[in-house]
Formats: sequence, structure tokens, C-alpha cells
Amino acid sequence: VFAAGRYGCRVTTTTNSQAHYEYATKRVADAGLTDLVTIRNDDYRDLTGTYDKLICIEMIETFGWRQLDTFFTVAGHLLAPDGLMGLQAIVIADQSYERTKRGDEFIGHFVFPGGCLPSIGAIVNSTAKTTDLRVIDLEDIGWHYAETLAQWRSNLEQHAPAISQLGLPDAFQRLFELYLSYCEAGFLNRRISDVQMVFARRDWTPPLQVRAL
Repeated sequence: VFAAGRYGCRVTTTTNSQAHYEYATKRVADAGLTDLVTIRNDDYRDLTGTYDKLICIEMIETFGWRQLDTFFTVAGHLLAPDGLMGLQAIVIADQSYERTKRGDEFIGHFVFPGGCLPSIGAIVNSTAKTTDLRVIDLEDIGWHYAETLAQWRSNLEQHAPAISQLGLPDAFQRLFELYLSYCEAGFLNRRISDVQMVFARRDWTPPLQVRAL
């Protein structure tokens, strides 16, 4: 909605969740952007065609480490030879990556079974092995994400009565209070971070920068 409404982009987006599909379809229709945005209810591995740009915002963590090569292989096939890919990912230090792959930590056991935080090294190694993508930009926004988690936790506390009315047990609320606090501490201690990476395919060339003398 943002890309199409603000910049006039023609967008194709997909989800394998029926609830997400219905929600996104309504959001696009309400914004009057059905002529620019196509929503598909498909697995990303079933996408075909060629795209000028791809973007994936904090979904790569849910795939698990076994799917990293598959994900980037698909991305490389879908992206035009001069295309760009934006990736936002919560990452863990390279030194801790092998341990997180076992999935025996608190989050991997109770919150996101099957998920795994990648490291920057794991991402770069996977793209180098499966594609011709190369990193052309990287920004670390982990400090900001700590504040985001603090705000989420505050909102959760403020809306506790409404959450209880949904029929969710107290144990569920306590679990997510712990989860949000746990993650906030991880970002503040720099055990984990959030990065935005830009990748380019082989034929991409940067625009010429003309500077005044």
C-alpha cells in the first residue's frame, strides 16, 4: 500500500496465510489500489515471472536455517539481471549462529518453533553460494528495535483486559511479556540486532552521481 500509494509502484505480494490474504486484500481495496497491487495466496516458492525489485521484511527468520539456500535461490531466479533486493532481518552474532540452529532456546521452543535467527555471515554465504547477488548496502537498526519492543510490551500491558476477553489464558500473556522483555534485552545488549540489507544482481550499476565542483 505504501509503495503503490506513495510512489506508484506496481506490486505483487504473496502469503500462504488465508487470514493474512483476506486482511491484505481488504487493506488494498480500502486504499483504492487494486489496479496497482496484486495479492496472491501462494507459497513464495510457487511464484514465477521476473521482478525489478524484491523485498522481504523480517520473514526470513521464520523459514529456519535449512531453507536459507532455497529462499535465496528462488529470489535470484525471480529478480531481473539488473534488479535489487531489500532484506530486513533480525540477526544473531556469527559466533552464536550454530548454537541457535539447534532450536533449543526459549524463543525457538515456545514462540517460533522451527524458526532460526540467521547471522549476517550466514546470509552472505548463502547468497554467494546460490546466486550472483552481492551486498551493496547494510544498515543496523538494532538500537531502534529495542525501543519498538518496549512500546509493544507497554501496549500489551495497557490492553491486558481486552486480551483476556479474547479468551487467551493468563499464561499466554505472561509468555509474551517475557518474550518481549527477553528480546528487548537482547537488542540492548547487542546479542541480536536488526539489519536492512540491499543486494544487487550482476548487471546492476549504480546511478551516476554528478557533483557540483
